[in-house]
Amino acid sequence: MENPSPSPLAKGIERYLTFLKAEENKSPLTIRAYRQSLDLLIKLSDVTDPRLFDKSSIRVYKSALHSFRARSGKELTVRTKNHHLTILRAFLKYLIREEEMDVYPPDRVTRLKEESRKVKVMFADELERLLTAPNTSSKEGKRDAAILHLFFSTGLRLAELRGLNRKDLNYDTREISVRGKRGKIRVVFISDRAADALREYMDCRLDHLSPLFIRNHDKASTAMPPGEEFRISANGIYKMVKRYAREAGIVTDPSPHTLRHSFATNLLQNGADLRSVQEMLGHKDLGTTQIYTHVTNPQLKEVHRKFHGKK
Repeated sequence: MENPSPSPLAKGIERYLTFLKAEENKSPLTIRAYRQSLDLLIKLSDVTDPRLFDKSSIRVYKSALHSFRARSGKELTVRTKNHHLTILRAFLKYLIREEEMDVYPPDRVTRLKEESRKVKVMFADELERLLTAPNTSSKEGKRDAAILHLFFSTGLRLAELRGLNRKDLNYDTREISVRGKRGKIRVVFISDRAADALREYMDCRLDHLSPLFIRNHDKASTAMPPGEEFRISANGIYKMVKRYAREAGIVTDPSPHTLRHSFATNLLQNGADLRSVQEMLGHKDLGTTQIYTHVTNPQLKEVHRKFHGKK
């Protein structure tokens, strides 16, 4: 039995993804995220042709997003639902601008109302317990300690840290060049503690592979460069952070992104300006960085202490 031919919607999505890669120079991670979202659109929507989107079909899609459950069985967060709606809007804009197709106006695909984002940060004692949790008598322990210190020293995203290569690290200047979202290059800085942890890890490596962080160190020692297959996975890093947090008795259940939040909060609490923090985090918009100000503004706290509840 022959496979059914792709629908006009599926064909339009393929053309859009090609456009993102060829014309917009989007990163592979971005294109993968868009493909996953638009595959979900095909799965949940009753529309087979992009010209058939209308108010009713958008409502059906929103309802399906509310009912959809991830593999974990959990409902999608409002932020994730809005992520999918934003990608649908971007797809419709492409059809209008690049293909001159008469489709539903993108600005009429309204996003769901979101509560203000809550920033999870770690107390100083929790952070110290996490950073010192790995047993550095083993290569894996040295690697894990270097990863944890690097997260807090730089505020890197998980994918950014995982993608680092040895050549990206400059011990002399204590800097790392990192490719962030939208392929933008930025420089992040390494603290003394992170540099020491990285050097200790690098000194125990017997391989000549490119990735900064690897798994299966014994097998890697005889492998030929570049050794991409030995690069530690994002899931491996995520689970590693969770495991050390449990071992350190940290009940707030921090993730790699919590270390990024803690990095930003620490800078602002110590007097860094918002635009500098924006640059170091690789945020496109200052508004994204501003989520940290409500937990880091000591002036507001002092005003509240002085004037709240006075007769």
